Amino acid sequence: MVHNPKIRNAFYQNLGKLFYAIAMADKQVNSHEVQKLKEDVRKYWVPLDNTEDAYGTDAAFQIEIVFDWLHLEEKESEYYYKEFLDFYKEHPTFFTPDINKIIWKTADDIASSFSGKNKSELILLAKLKQLLT
Repeated sequence: MVHNPKIRNAFYQNLGKLFYAIAMADKQVNSHEVQKLKEDVRKYWVPLDNTEDAYGTDAAFQIEIVFDWLHLEEKESEYYYKEFLDFYKEHPTFFTPDINKIIWKTADDIASSFSGKNKSELILLAKLKQLLT
């Protein structure tokens, strides 16, 4: 994927918003969801490219940074899903079939990480699945 590093950082930040929205769908984020996010960032997102953020860190860690920051804010899940959706519509070239598979895998892993998927998570996952296919 070849994109401007600033936009690529925004891509990862918006993924953080999406994954937070998935975790917060049931109005709470638990430690299992946070741990699964961190595992998936290292497993799928860090190896994806060599983009660095302004501090020389792999830009994929922006996913975790934004997720953690939003967790402190504790705003509604839908708000951040909409922000992700806006980015998705503005930058469709980021969302290749391979990237969409990793997005789906990460979102599904987060939702499944604690006591299975609840109704709120299933609704948001269905919206995401429709968007990515």
